[in-house]
Amino acid sequence: MLHSNSCLLYLCIMMLTKQISKVQKVTYTPDGFHPITLWIKREDLLHPHISGNKYRKLRYNLEAAKEQGYHTLITFGGAYSNHIAATAAAGKEFGFQTIGVIRGDELASKLSLTPIENPTLHFAHQQGMQFKFVDRKTYRLKHTDAFIQSLYDEFGKAYIVPEGGTNLLAVKGCEEILTDDESKFDYICSAIGTGGTIAGLINSLKPHQKVLGFPALKGDFLEDMIKKFVCSDTNWTLIKDYTFGGFAKINEELVVFINDFKKQTGVQLDPIYTGKMMFGLIRMFTAGYFKPTDSVLAIHSGGLQGIAGMNARLKRKNSPLIITDDE
Repeated sequence: MLHSNSCLLYLCIMMLTKQISKVQKVTYTPDGFHPITLWIKREDLLHPHISGNKYRKLRYNLEAAKEQGYHTLITFGGAYSNHIAATAAAGKEFGFQTIGVIRGDELASKLSLTPIENPTLHFAHQQGMQFKFVDRKTYRLKHTDAFIQSLYDEFGKAYIVPEGGTNLLAVKGCEEILTDDESKFDYICSAIGTGGTIAGLINSLKPHQKVLGFPALKGDFLEDMIKKFVCSDTNWTLIKDYTFGGFAKINEELVVFINDFKKQTGVQLDPIYTGKMMFGLIRMFTAGYFKPTDSVLAIHSGGLQGIAGMNARLKRKNSPLIITDDE
């Protein structure tokens, strides 16, 4: 059952109110280059735990789940997923039970160690999320009717939120990221995971604007995913040169950049999405991709909860850590 009338009222208020994040002007000076001025849309500040594009993607999905009478959300993700953490937090805040189908059945035997080894799952567990760990072969079947039915058989009827949160309702939410105030910008830049955020941005562009998307993972499948949700094929480009080898793969150069960017601008970036996007964007500035008259807006899509897990990995390798305000 949903927890209280006040929770229902708060959910309704949240869903009916369009949230507007602030745009912050920053200046960053790469080594051997003149200062670069750009603007950052601070979606990461929308909510402490349901931040950035996760807030946008979940907003209309939570509203639909409430309207359809569901009390349980089932969703999918990896062991360090921003989406898993955000869905768990949203479930606790708005009175839904949450089930996380987690890729990697080897994690099931180590659940008691997650306070040390996996900050994301530890947080989600604290928010009340129940986990179902599946092997990677089974996880690839998560979209099939048979697998979904098996989840209903095990957990009862529930509202299904896809991996990464991307569906038509998520794209609708991401269409609200840009407002008329951002029409002055020529380029809108965004990191890409499952494609929902960039699809929403593309659909809300003004005629003179273009989106540059920076994939966090390798592969040529993203174009087809994005095209399912957009109404134009001419006002966006994918910049594929800054994946650092694939999803969740980083190196010392990226860590050094993230730390230097924070030192110079005060803006924290994450290593999976926004760090790679901003690294690539700065490289494009120094390479002369933009004209001096071009104005560029970067979308900060959140994901900062993933820093703790990445730092745990880096620490085990005796590698430099990503500096945060908590350190």
